[in-house]
Amino acid sequence: MATVLITLGRLPKSLDLARGFHELGHKVIIAEPHARHLAGASRSVAQSIRTPAPAEGKQAYLEALAQAVRDTGATLVLPVSEETMHVAHLPPLLPHGVRVLTMPPDTLLPLHHKGGFAEAATRFGLDVPETHALGTPQAEALARTARVVVKPVHSCSGRGVRVLDAGAPLPPPDPAVPHVVQRFVAGEEFSTCSLVHEGRVLATAIYRGVQFGGTVAVAFERVDHPAIEAWAARFAAATRWSGFLSFDLREDDTGRPFGIECNPRTTSGLHFLEPADVARAILDPDGAPPIRFRAARRLQQFWSCLTETQLSLFRRGGGFARNLRNLVTTPDVCWRWSDPAPLLTMPWTAWPIMREAARKRVPFGEVATLDVGWYD
Repeated sequence: MATVLITLGRLPKSLDLARGFHELGHKVIIAEPHARHLAGASRSVAQSIRTPAPAEGKQAYLEALAQAVRDTGATLVLPVSEETMHVAHLPPLLPHGVRVLTMPPDTLLPLHHKGGFAEAATRFGLDVPETHALGTPQAEALARTARVVVKPVHSCSGRGVRVLDAGAPLPPPDPAVPHVVQRFVAGEEFSTCSLVHEGRVLATAIYRGVQFGGTVAVAFERVDHPAIEAWAARFAAATRWSGFLSFDLREDDTGRPFGIECNPRTTSGLHFLEPADVARAILDPDGAPPIRFRAARRLQQFWSCLTETQLSLFRRGGGFARNLRNLVTTPDVCWRWSDPAPLLTMPWTAWPIMREAARKRVPFGEVATLDVGWYD
Protein backbone atom coordinates (compact mmCIF):
# COMPACT_ATOMS: atom_id res chain seq x y z
CA MET A 1 0.00 0.00 0.00
CA ALA A 2 1.36 3.39 -0.98
CA THR A 3 0.87 6.63 0.91
CA VAL A 4 -0.10 9.46 -1.43
CA LEU A 5 0.18 13.13 -0.44
CA ILE A 6 -2.21 15.36 -2.42
CA THR A 7 -1.17 19.00 -2.16
CA LEU A 8 -4.60 20.67 -2.23
CA GLY A 9 -7.94 19.55 -0.85
CA ARG A 10 -10.37 22.36 -1.56
CA LEU A 11 -11.26 21.50 -5.17
CA PRO A 12 -13.42 18.67 -6.56
CA LYS A 13 -10.40 17.52 -8.60
CA SER A 14 -8.62 16.76 -5.32
CA LEU A 15 -11.57 14.65 -4.24
CA ASP A 16 -11.52 12.64 -7.47
CA LEU A 17 -7.84 11.85 -7.01
CA ALA A 18 -8.29 10.94 -3.35
CA ARG A 19 -11.15 8.59 -4.14
CA GLY A 20 -9.24 6.92 -6.94
CA PHE A 21 -6.25 6.04 -4.77
CA HIS A 22 -8.43 5.05 -1.82
CA GLU A 23 -10.43 2.70 -4.02
CA LEU A 24 -7.20 0.86 -4.83
CA GLY A 25 -6.38 0.50 -1.13
CA HIS A 26 -3.82 3.28 -0.77
CA LYS A 27 -3.59 5.78 2.08
CA VAL A 28 -4.42 9.36 1.10
CA ILE A 29 -3.09 12.42 2.95
CA ILE A 30 -4.12 15.98 2.07
CA ALA A 31 -1.82 18.96 2.59
CA GLU A 32 -3.84 22.16 2.45
CA PRO A 33 -3.49 25.78 3.68
CA HIS A 34 -7.16 25.94 4.71
CA ALA A 35 -8.19 24.52 8.06
CA ARG A 36 -11.12 22.74 6.45
CA HIS A 37 -11.65 21.69 2.87
CA LEU A 38 -13.82 19.66 0.52
CA ALA A 39 -11.73 16.48 0.32
CA GLY A 40 -11.20 16.44 4.07
CA ALA A 41 -14.85 15.49 4.51
CA SER A 42 -14.39 12.35 2.44
CA ARG A 43 -14.05 8.81 3.74
CA SER A 44 -11.20 8.45 1.23
CA VAL A 45 -8.89 10.77 3.16
CA ALA A 46 -6.98 9.37 6.13
CA GLN A 47 -5.47 12.64 7.35
CA SER A 48 -5.31 16.35 6.58
CA ILE A 49 -2.22 18.44 7.32
CA ARG A 50 -2.43 22.21 7.37
CA THR A 51 0.39 24.08 5.65
CA PRO A 52 1.13 27.77 5.20
CA ALA A 53 -0.06 29.14 1.88
CA PRO A 54 2.56 29.80 -0.80
CA ALA A 55 1.36 33.42 -0.82
CA GLU A 56 2.65 33.71 2.76
CA GLY A 57 6.11 32.45 1.80
CA LYS A 58 7.23 29.99 -0.85
CA GLN A 59 10.04 28.43 1.16
CA ALA A 60 7.88 27.95 4.25
CA TYR A 61 5.27 26.22 2.09
CA LEU A 62 7.84 23.85 0.55
CA GLU A 63 9.40 23.06 3.91
CA ALA A 64 5.97 22.25 5.35
CA LEU A 65 5.25 19.91 2.45
CA ALA A 66 8.61 18.21 2.84
CA GLN A 67 7.98 17.74 6.57
CA ALA A 68 4.56 16.26 5.79
CA VAL A 69 6.18 13.77 3.42
CA ARG A 70 8.70 12.73 6.08
CA ASP A 71 6.08 12.49 8.82
CA THR A 72 3.65 10.38 6.79
CA GLY A 73 6.09 8.28 4.79
CA ALA A 74 4.47 9.38 1.53
CA THR A 75 6.09 7.98 -1.59
CA LEU A 76 4.03 9.97 -4.12
CA VAL A 77 3.31 13.71 -4.05
CA LEU A 78 0.44 14.73 -6.30
CA PRO A 79 -0.18 18.43 -7.05
CA VAL A 80 -3.64 19.36 -8.27
CA SER A 81 -4.08 22.97 -9.35
CA GLU A 82 -2.19 26.28 -9.27
CA GLU A 83 0.02 25.09 -6.43
CA THR A 84 1.69 22.80 -8.99
CA MET A 85 4.11 25.58 -9.93
CA HIS A 86 5.35 25.67 -6.34
CA VAL A 87 5.38 21.90 -5.84
CA ALA A 88 7.67 21.56 -8.88
CA HIS A 89 10.43 23.01 -6.65
CA LEU A 90 9.88 20.38 -3.94
CA PRO A 91 12.01 17.35 -5.06
CA PRO A 92 15.39 18.59 -3.71
CA LEU A 93 13.86 18.73 -0.21
CA LEU A 94 12.48 15.17 -0.26
CA PRO A 95 13.91 11.81 0.80
CA HIS A 96 15.35 9.66 -1.97
CA GLY A 97 12.73 7.74 -3.93
CA VAL A 98 9.75 10.05 -3.35
CA ARG A 99 8.06 10.77 -6.66
CA VAL A 100 6.48 14.15 -7.46
CA LEU A 101 4.04 14.02 -10.38
CA THR A 102 5.03 17.14 -12.23
CA MET A 103 7.75 18.41 -14.54
CA PRO A 104 10.83 20.33 -13.33
CA PRO A 105 10.48 24.11 -12.92
CA ASP A 106 12.58 24.93 -15.98
CA THR A 107 10.08 23.03 -18.14
CA LEU A 108 6.91 23.88 -16.26
CA LEU A 109 7.18 27.60 -15.62
CA PRO A 110 7.82 28.75 -19.23
CA LEU A 111 4.57 27.03 -20.25
CA HIS A 112 2.63 28.48 -17.33
CA HIS A 113 3.67 31.87 -18.74
CA LYS A 114 1.14 32.72 -21.47
CA GLY A 115 3.72 34.27 -23.74
CA GLY A 116 6.16 31.42 -23.18
CA PHE A 117 3.48 28.89 -24.05
CA ALA A 118 2.69 30.63 -27.34
CA GLU A 119 6.37 30.67 -28.26
CA ALA A 120 6.80 26.98 -27.42
CA ALA A 121 3.71 25.87 -29.35
CA THR A 122 4.88 27.86 -32.38
CA ARG A 123 8.27 26.11 -32.23
CA PHE A 124 6.46 22.77 -32.21
CA GLY A 125 4.53 23.72 -35.37
CA LEU A 126 1.20 24.01 -33.58
CA ASP A 127 -1.42 26.68 -34.22
CA VAL A 128 -1.62 29.53 -31.70
CA PRO A 129 -2.98 33.06 -32.17
CA GLU A 130 -0.47 35.82 -32.76
CA THR A 131 0.78 36.82 -29.29
CA HIS A 132 3.06 39.68 -28.15
CA ALA A 133 4.11 41.27 -24.88
CA LEU A 134 2.06 44.31 -23.89
CA GLY A 135 4.08 47.46 -24.48
CA THR A 136 5.90 46.24 -27.58
CA PRO A 137 5.48 47.73 -31.07
CA GLN A 138 4.23 44.33 -32.28
CA ALA A 139 1.41 44.38 -29.74
CA GLU A 140 0.44 47.92 -30.72
CA ALA A 141 0.40 47.00 -34.42
CA LEU A 142 -1.76 43.91 -33.77
CA ALA A 143 -4.29 45.87 -31.68
CA ARG A 144 -4.70 48.50 -34.41
CA THR A 145 -5.96 45.96 -36.94
CA ALA A 146 -7.51 43.07 -34.98
CA ARG A 147 -9.69 42.29 -32.02
CA VAL A 148 -7.38 41.23 -29.20
CA VAL A 149 -7.32 39.65 -25.76
CA VAL A 150 -5.18 41.34 -23.11
CA LYS A 151 -4.33 39.10 -20.15
CA PRO A 152 -1.74 38.73 -17.39
CA VAL A 153 1.06 36.31 -18.19
CA HIS A 154 0.25 34.47 -14.95
CA SER A 155 -3.42 34.08 -14.15
CA CYS A 156 -6.19 31.51 -14.10
CA SER A 157 -9.99 31.44 -14.06
CA GLY A 158 -10.16 34.45 -16.38
CA ARG A 159 -8.78 36.89 -13.81
CA GLY A 160 -7.69 40.15 -15.41
CA VAL A 161 -8.68 39.16 -18.97
CA ARG A 162 -10.00 41.89 -21.31
CA VAL A 163 -11.20 41.67 -24.90
CA LEU A 164 -10.68 44.85 -26.96
CA ASP A 165 -12.08 45.69 -30.38
CA ALA A 166 -9.71 46.53 -33.22
CA GLY A 167 -8.34 50.03 -32.83
CA ALA A 168 -9.14 50.33 -29.14
CA PRO A 169 -6.23 51.69 -27.08
CA LEU A 170 -4.22 49.15 -25.15
CA PRO A 171 -3.76 49.65 -21.40
CA PRO A 172 -0.36 50.94 -20.31
CA PRO A 173 2.10 48.18 -19.44
CA ASP A 174 2.71 47.49 -15.76
CA PRO A 175 6.17 45.99 -15.08
CA ALA A 176 4.84 44.51 -11.83
CA VAL A 177 2.09 42.58 -13.67
CA PRO A 178 3.24 41.75 -17.22
CA HIS A 179 0.52 41.09 -19.81
CA VAL A 180 0.33 39.67 -23.30
CA VAL A 181 -1.77 40.85 -26.23
CA GLN A 182 -3.20 37.99 -28.28
CA ARG A 183 -5.26 37.95 -31.45
CA PHE A 184 -8.84 37.03 -30.54
CA VAL A 185 -10.14 33.81 -32.11
CA ALA A 186 -13.89 34.16 -32.35
CA GLY A 187 -14.97 30.51 -32.45
CA GLU A 188 -16.09 28.09 -29.77
CA GLU A 189 -13.80 27.48 -26.79
CA PHE A 190 -12.77 24.02 -25.58
CA SER A 191 -10.59 22.78 -22.76
CA THR A 192 -8.62 19.60 -22.24
CA CYS A 193 -7.12 17.53 -19.46
CA SER A 194 -4.54 14.85 -20.25
CA LEU A 195 -2.51 12.44 -18.17
CA VAL A 196 0.83 11.95 -19.88
CA HIS A 197 3.88 9.75 -19.29
CA GLU A 198 7.18 10.56 -20.99
CA GLY A 199 5.39 12.26 -23.87
CA ARG A 200 2.80 9.50 -24.32
CA VAL A 201 -0.80 10.48 -23.65
CA LEU A 202 -2.58 7.98 -21.41
CA ALA A 203 -5.95 9.74 -21.60
CA THR A 204 -7.40 13.05 -22.75
CA ALA A 205 -10.79 14.50 -21.86
CA ILE A 206 -12.02 17.36 -24.06
CA TYR A 207 -14.89 19.45 -22.78
CA ARG A 208 -16.72 22.76 -23.13
CA GLY A 209 -18.55 24.89 -20.60
CA VAL A 210 -22.35 24.84 -20.64
CA GLN A 211 -22.92 27.09 -17.61
CA PHE A 212 -20.60 29.69 -16.16
CA GLY A 213 -19.93 31.57 -12.95
CA GLY A 214 -18.23 34.64 -14.38
CA THR A 215 -15.66 33.26 -16.80
CA VAL A 216 -15.36 29.89 -15.01
CA ALA A 217 -17.37 26.90 -16.23
CA VAL A 218 -19.43 25.37 -13.41
CA ALA A 219 -21.18 22.85 -15.65
CA PHE A 220 -19.44 21.19 -18.57
CA GLU A 221 -19.90 18.65 -21.34
CA ARG A 222 -17.40 16.15 -22.68
CA VAL A 223 -17.04 16.18 -26.47
CA ASP A 224 -15.15 14.25 -29.11
CA HIS A 225 -12.79 16.44 -31.13
CA PRO A 226 -10.01 14.53 -32.95
CA ALA A 227 -8.20 17.69 -34.09
CA ILE A 228 -7.89 18.98 -30.53
CA GLU A 229 -6.88 15.57 -29.25
CA ALA A 230 -4.13 15.46 -31.88
CA TRP A 231 -3.01 19.02 -30.99
CA ALA A 232 -2.63 18.07 -27.32
CA ALA A 233 -0.81 14.83 -28.16
CA ARG A 234 1.72 16.64 -30.37
CA PHE A 235 2.49 19.14 -27.62
CA ALA A 236 2.89 16.37 -25.04
CA ALA A 237 5.26 14.45 -27.30
CA ALA A 238 7.33 17.54 -28.12
CA THR A 239 7.91 18.29 -24.43
CA ARG A 240 8.34 14.66 -23.32
CA TRP A 241 5.80 15.55 -20.64
CA SER A 242 5.01 13.46 -17.57
CA GLY A 243 2.07 14.35 -15.33
CA PHE A 244 -1.09 16.29 -16.01
CA LEU A 245 -1.19 18.67 -18.96
CA SER A 246 -4.17 20.77 -20.01
CA PHE A 247 -5.04 23.40 -22.60
CA ASP A 248 -7.65 25.98 -23.53
CA LEU A 249 -8.24 26.21 -27.28
CA ARG A 250 -10.54 28.05 -29.66
CA GLU A 251 -11.71 27.09 -33.13
CA ASP A 252 -11.56 29.51 -36.02
CA ASP A 253 -14.40 29.69 -38.54
CA THR A 254 -13.06 26.63 -40.37
CA GLY A 255 -13.00 24.45 -37.25
CA ARG A 256 -9.22 24.65 -36.90
CA PRO A 257 -8.12 24.67 -33.24
CA PHE A 258 -5.75 27.30 -31.86
CA GLY A 259 -4.16 26.86 -28.44
CA ILE A 260 -4.68 29.96 -26.32
CA GLU A 261 -3.39 28.85 -22.91
CA CYS A 262 -1.52 25.98 -21.28
CA ASN A 263 -2.44 24.76 -17.81
CA PRO A 264 0.39 22.42 -16.73
CA ARG A 265 -1.87 20.76 -14.17
CA THR A 266 -5.33 19.21 -13.88
CA THR A 267 -8.50 20.94 -15.02
CA SER A 268 -12.19 20.06 -14.68
CA GLY A 269 -11.75 17.57 -17.51
CA LEU A 270 -10.35 15.22 -14.87
CA HIS A 271 -13.92 14.62 -13.68
CA PHE A 272 -14.74 12.78 -16.91
CA LEU A 273 -12.09 10.11 -16.22
CA GLU A 274 -12.64 7.12 -13.93
CA PRO A 275 -10.75 8.00 -10.73
CA ALA A 276 -9.43 4.50 -9.99
CA ASP A 277 -8.18 4.16 -13.57
CA VAL A 278 -6.31 7.46 -13.23
CA ALA A 279 -4.74 6.28 -9.97
CA ARG A 280 -3.62 2.99 -11.56
CA ALA A 281 -2.09 4.83 -14.51
CA ILE A 282 -0.21 7.24 -12.24
CA LEU A 283 1.25 4.34 -10.23
CA ASP A 284 2.03 2.12 -13.23
CA PRO A 285 1.96 4.18 -16.45
CA ASP A 286 3.43 1.39 -18.58
CA GLY A 287 1.36 -1.49 -17.23
CA ALA A 288 -2.04 -0.08 -16.27
CA PRO A 289 -5.09 -0.79 -18.47
CA PRO A 290 -6.52 2.08 -20.55
CA ILE A 291 -8.21 4.87 -18.62
CA ARG A 292 -11.97 4.79 -19.11
CA PHE A 293 -14.36 7.74 -19.33
CA ARG A 294 -17.15 8.06 -16.81
CA ALA A 295 -20.58 7.33 -18.24
CA ALA A 296 -21.89 10.90 -17.81
CA ARG A 297 -21.07 13.31 -20.62
CA ARG A 298 -22.38 16.29 -18.64
CA LEU A 299 -21.33 17.17 -15.10
CA GLN A 300 -21.86 20.12 -12.79
CA GLN A 301 -20.62 21.70 -9.60
CA PHE A 302 -23.97 21.72 -7.85
CA TRP A 303 -23.58 24.55 -5.36
CA SER A 304 -22.11 26.92 -7.93
CA CYS A 305 -24.81 26.00 -10.44
CA LEU A 306 -27.50 26.51 -7.80
CA THR A 307 -26.16 30.01 -7.14
CA GLU A 308 -26.06 30.85 -10.84
CA THR A 309 -29.57 29.48 -11.34
CA GLN A 310 -30.90 31.64 -8.52
CA LEU A 311 -29.12 34.73 -9.85
CA SER A 312 -30.53 34.14 -13.35
CA LEU A 313 -34.01 34.85 -11.97
CA PHE A 314 -32.98 38.50 -11.63
CA ARG A 315 -31.05 38.92 -14.87
CA ARG A 316 -32.65 39.97 -18.11
CA GLY A 317 -32.25 37.07 -20.49
CA GLY A 318 -30.65 35.11 -17.65
CA GLY A 319 -31.86 31.73 -18.93
CA PHE A 320 -33.48 30.63 -15.67
CA ALA A 321 -35.48 27.80 -17.26
CA ARG A 322 -32.40 26.44 -19.02
CA ASN A 323 -30.29 26.70 -15.88
CA LEU A 324 -32.95 25.01 -13.77
CA ARG A 325 -33.21 22.17 -16.25
CA ASN A 326 -29.45 21.67 -16.15
CA LEU A 327 -29.46 21.81 -12.36
CA VAL A 328 -31.98 19.00 -11.91
CA THR A 329 -30.75 16.73 -14.72
CA THR A 330 -26.93 16.97 -14.51
CA PRO A 331 -24.89 14.79 -12.12
CA ASP A 332 -22.68 16.58 -9.61
CA VAL A 333 -18.91 16.03 -9.82
CA CYS A 334 -18.64 15.30 -6.07
CA TRP A 335 -21.68 13.19 -5.33
CA ARG A 336 -21.40 9.56 -4.30
CA TRP A 337 -24.01 7.67 -2.28
CA SER A 338 -21.16 5.85 -0.54
CA ASP A 339 -19.37 9.12 0.33
CA PRO A 340 -21.99 11.88 0.60
CA ALA A 341 -20.31 14.24 3.07
CA PRO A 342 -18.10 16.23 0.64
CA LEU A 343 -21.08 17.53 -1.33
CA LEU A 344 -23.42 17.96 1.64
CA THR A 345 -20.88 19.83 3.76
CA MET A 346 -19.37 21.95 1.00
CA PRO A 347 -21.08 25.21 2.09
CA TRP A 348 -19.27 24.78 5.43
CA THR A 349 -15.90 23.47 4.18
CA ALA A 350 -15.72 26.08 1.40
CA TRP A 351 -16.93 28.98 3.55
CA PRO A 352 -13.56 30.83 3.60
CA ILE A 353 -13.54 30.91 -0.21
CA MET A 354 -17.23 31.86 -0.40
CA ARG A 355 -16.69 34.68 2.10
CA GLU A 356 -13.77 36.06 0.08
CA ALA A 357 -15.73 35.80 -3.16
CA ALA A 358 -18.64 37.69 -1.59
CA ARG A 359 -16.29 40.35 -0.23
CA LYS A 360 -14.71 40.91 -3.64
CA ARG A 361 -18.01 40.43 -5.48
CA VAL A 362 -16.54 37.92 -7.89
CA PRO A 363 -17.42 34.28 -8.62
CA PHE A 364 -16.14 31.48 -6.38
CA GLY A 365 -13.74 30.15 -9.01
CA GLU A 366 -11.88 33.44 -9.33
CA VAL A 367 -10.69 33.42 -5.71
CA ALA A 368 -10.45 29.67 -5.03
CA THR A 369 -6.70 29.49 -5.77
CA LEU A 370 -5.48 33.05 -5.13
CA ASP A 371 -3.37 32.01 -2.14
CA VAL A 372 -1.62 29.16 -3.98
CA GLY A 373 -1.02 30.70 -7.40
CA TRP A 374 2.34 31.44 -9.02
CA TYR A 375 2.62 35.07 -10.12
CA ASP A 376 6.38 35.65 -10.63
